[in-house]
Amino acid sequence: MIKFFRHIRQKLLSENKFSKYLLYAIGEIILVVIGILIALQINNWNENRIAQQKEQELLLQLHSEFKSNLEQLEQKISLRNSMINASFKLLEYVDHPEKRNNDSILKHLGYTVLSPTFDPIVNDINSSGRIGLIQSAELKEKLSLWTSEIIQVTEEEQVWLHYRNNNYMPLLLKKGMYRNLVNQYWKDNIIEAFHLDKNIKADFYLGDTKREINLSVLLDEIQFENHIAQCATFANLANSQSLSLRNRIVELLELIEQDLGL
Repeated sequence: MIKFFRHIRQKLLSENKFSKYLLYAIGEIILVVIGILIALQINNWNENRIAQQKEQELLLQLHSEFKSNLEQLEQKISLRNSMINASFKLLEYVDHPEKRNNDSILKHLGYTVLSPTFDPIVNDINSSGRIGLIQSAELKEKLSLWTSEIIQVTEEEQVWLHYRNNNYMPLLLKKGMYRNLVNQYWKDNIIEAFHLDKNIKADFYLGDTKREINLSVLLDEIQFENHIAQCATFANLANSQSLSLRNRIVELLELIEQDLGL
């Protein structure tokens, strides 16, 4: 093709047709410019297509992660609701001794020693720079806040975990009822909530202690009453933060699904 154009130029020059040569040269320049522009456009189109493909892959990954995070968070909220309900039931037994039932007391005690912790999938799109692949400014803003919002929830969880281990559990151990409590824990299959696979019945029993245990002695202690009040309070505070975080996840999922066209 280059040889063909060179041949035409040489022919025009040899025939002293300078005006025609000039017009031809201008036309050739225009053709070259158009060719370059078309090549650049094709290159830009390819780059945009690759970027869109990478964005879609990232959005699909984020959608899967936040769906898993939402499921786990809702499970923790449910467990804390059980802790709150158990705490109120035990406080009722504290206030009304005539309603006390040993099996029921042990069952509710089992929930008060739980310490649900949210362990989300935390993506690295901010540190890796992949957040630049996302076109939605609103989605990028909410993703950039995700890590800091997790901290607010996990801080409440750690406060309760520390309190339970250092204040509440020593009282239960001191009263010698921990074996009965844990045995009831397994019998009621409370552990199911922590299994990776649901609907698994734990076939594990410790048996109750042969020693005489008086649960009413525990319930009549002001220290126990205070611990149960703390249990309900911490669980409620953690759930308050968790419900706010749940709203954030739902908002993120809606924005992701919108960009994915789901």
